[in-house]
Amino acid sequence: MKKVLLFTALAAALTAGLAQAGEKLVVAATPVPHAEILELIKPTLAKEGVDLDIKVFTDYVQPNVQVDQKRLDANFFQTLPYLKSFNEGKGTNLVTVIGVHVEPFGGYSKKVKTLAELKDGATIAIPNEGSNSGRALILLQKAGLIELKDPKNAVSTPKDIAKNPHNFKFKELESAMLPRVLDQVDLDMINTNYALEAGLNPAKDALIIEGSDSPYVNFLVARPDNKDSAAIQKLAKALTSPEVKAFIEKKYSGAVLPAF
Repeated sequence: MKKVLLFTALAAALTAGLAQAGEKLVVAATPVPHAEILELIKPTLAKEGVDLDIKVFTDYVQPNVQVDQKRLDANFFQTLPYLKSFNEGKGTNLVTVIGVHVEPFGGYSKKVKTLAELKDGATIAIPNEGSNSGRALILLQKAGLIELKDPKNAVSTPKDIAKNPHNFKFKELESAMLPRVLDQVDLDMINTNYALEAGLNPAKDALIIEGSDSPYVNFLVARPDNKDSAAIQKLAKALTSPEVKAFIEKKYSGAVLPAF
């Protein structure tokens, strides 16, 4: 009888230990603001039995590659146009789970104080990834600097420019590299997460910036086989909680906007 009771007690302790440890969820994110937001909700998820393991990346490719290869469970860093472009280009089938926030895309300069000061032949740096390239060019068109063949083409490149009256030169670089050339170009079109990492304040420093009506929402992304799992859904709920909304509004002062 004692042996039975001892076995029962050990089994209960083991079960309790496993419950306390929780289900592990490995999620990729870029440092700012994505990883910071995930760190905020980590204690909340732990109480719900989800052990959140945050893997920080500084590029936009590996987080998707590794989720597709099932080396990671999900990622949090990208917009829907970028995801669609990636899936089409890489033959992957990653899916959105929930939209969390918008990072208004902006243009920065250390050489001019207004867009009107840009001289003919000025150099403008833009991302070289399809959707981010299109996002930058669409914003430049809205500012009246260029005209695109199709203003609604989310993956436009400099080859899709119909009119360039000021003969601007375009320098195409990986998004993560753009802050590093801010001193070398006349206008630098930078994703907000990289701008924040570089110490820029989009709300104050950008010469041109998307409005709150930007369609480029940042999504939690997973695979078809795990997007509806209990752990992923708990993460999705936590990412769109009042706690996260208040954190975004206070922490980023308009540089990042809640999308829920």
